[in-house]
Amino acid sequence: MTDAALDGLIARFPQARGARRLIGITGSPGAGKTTLAKALVARLDELAPGTAAYLPMDGFHLANATLDALGIRDRKGAIETFDGWGFLALLDRVRVETEHVVYAPSFRREADEGIAGEIAIRPSATTVVVEGNYLLAGSEPWNGVRDRLDAVWFCAAPASERETRLVDRHTRHGRSPEAARAWAREVDGANAAQIEQTRGRADLVVDGMGWRVL
Repeated sequence: MTDAALDGLIARFPQARGARRLIGITGSPGAGKTTLAKALVARLDELAPGTAAYLPMDGFHLANATLDALGIRDRKGAIETFDGWGFLALLDRVRVETEHVVYAPSFRREADEGIAGEIAIRPSATTVVVEGNYLLAGSEPWNGVRDRLDAVWFCAAPASERETRLVDRHTRHGRSPEAARAWAREVDGANAAQIEQTRGRADLVVDGMGWRVL
């Protein structure tokens, strides 16, 4: 995607409510939200180095051992498999703690686990792009996310394209083609059905294939 397209999206960012602006990018699995979020951060850093940071909700996946203990590892990625309260607490810190580095967890797909403290949000970061599936969910504690962000955009893509991307992702990370298709349809598909219902709450809907405003 061209810099002009990214610049057009960045121009739609609202003014920050304080010293730091938090922009949410949400959407169903496979819609392209991670690619969009990282592209926005890279473009902002190109225009003004050090002023943007990327914060993925995926870092708040519960550990696989915890999911096993709870008996819910077979639906990893569902809303109940994340630490929502921890995510809210970090958003509060990112909003107000602007004079020192705030460390955040990342998620390593090759390990299928979160990595504590891998992301550094530095004081120079005046825009933080927050990315994740459930930024507009209505259940507690997720219903507290929206008010902590300056805007939330919904990244949209056709279901067939999302499934193709997800099957490719799952096979690249070790699942057989059959298992990848089953996970994409049964687990990711169930999550997508929930997430798509939140689309109407977004401030803006962006095409996850062409990055144009819908």
